[in-house]
Amino acid sequence: MDASEQKIPLWRQLQAVAAVLQNVRSGMSATAALDAVTPDLRPGVQALVFHALRSLGRAQALRHLLAPRRPPPHADALLCTALALAWQDQDAPYEAFTLVNQTVEAAKRSAATEPQARFINACLRRFLRERDALVQLTDQNPVALWNHPVWWIKRLQKDWPDQWQSILAANNRHAPMTLRVNCRRSSVSLYLQTLKEAGLDANAAGGSGVTLEHARPVQALPGFAEGVFSVQDAAAQLAAPLLLSGLAATGALQLLDACAAPGGKTAHLLEITDGRVTALDVDPARCERIHQTLQRLGLQAQVLVADAAQVSAWWDGQLFDAILLDAPCSASGIVRRHPDVRWLRRESDIAQLVATQARLLKALWQVLKPGGRLLYCTCSVFKAEGENQIETFLAHNTEASLLPSPGHLLPVDEVNAGAVPDNPIGDHDGFYYALLEKCTP
Repeated sequence: MDASEQKIPLWRQLQAVAAVLQNVRSGMSATAALDAVTPDLRPGVQALVFHALRSLGRAQALRHLLAPRRPPPHADALLCTALALAWQDQDAPYEAFTLVNQTVEAAKRSAATEPQARFINACLRRFLRERDALVQLTDQNPVALWNHPVWWIKRLQKDWPDQWQSILAANNRHAPMTLRVNCRRSSVSLYLQTLKEAGLDANAAGGSGVTLEHARPVQALPGFAEGVFSVQDAAAQLAAPLLLSGLAATGALQLLDACAAPGGKTAHLLEITDGRVTALDVDPARCERIHQTLQRLGLQAQVLVADAAQVSAWWDGQLFDAILLDAPCSASGIVRRHPDVRWLRRESDIAQLVATQARLLKALWQVLKPGGRLLYCTCSVFKAEGENQIETFLAHNTEASLLPSPGHLLPVDEVNAGAVPDNPIGDHDGFYYALLEKCTP
């Protein structure tokens, strides 16, 4: 914590963390909930929120032992916040006694929780006395042990019988901060030197990537305002080169990024080719983010607010040489960056997302040139959204062929990286890639 954060009483931060947690439980994303936190509190609160979300399954199991009858929502959120942060010494952001004292103070200072302050105090004092025994009891609960919903764990066990534990362990670790260097303005070697001169340690990650040893605020990194780099996970950086590699064209390629916001992959396409890119997104606010991304990087694309599946509403009749379909998905591969996803998703969401992905594939296949390529990708580790989706598509489209593709990339816990031997070297999110070619008649 920096000096400014240390001046803010911990009880105030805990109140804000509990409020974010309560909003996540009601279905709001952590990002949206954190936007409501005052700027002076936000950096410290975000760190504590992410920590709490990564241990929420354990916290809820502990709370059930301490208070089988669920307390009122505000009190429950505050109690679970404290338990999530304090349940294990080696990973706690503060000493357990400090967290307990400040949580009780937070309860006393809020009208919503003041009536339960003594109850919260009693629960947490008992937790301090019996912590080891209580934690051992919750070890029998898979949600507490893995900090994921039961349905999520079972789906991974079915899809990845040999790797599910490694995937779950990776999800509960911090993701590295990886940058994509804009090759029009620098190179990996040059930017690594720039970082070194700024006193920042980093390593190359793939053809365009740089992974920092320690995360930093993006605006504080050299070259951000000048468009020298973008923040993008190593797995996501595979998309643009995979789509364009070996694709021949007599003129400028006509490219479509079908679900483009916030614009990272659109920008990468423009950084490595002189083709003309059309970028679609159904949300006007997210399209504005595409414009902002491209403006910072000094790039241009045609950005349209449109549902990619409603072809007649946006297509001008000109077939595309290549299409990038980064389809809406469960986001099950990026849980380490967005730890709220596991608690927001419902098992029933998967079938709906699979149907949306199939609808997009069917619609966009119509606007692809014979001999052209479509890259289907999702930031998911669930086979229903990857391997199974493409198998179904190929079974119903005889003019489609699957080119060599990475398939499923699983997030790797560096401590147990050997558990997933088929993954390429590197620390990256979970992703799926299938490169499809449209056969000429």
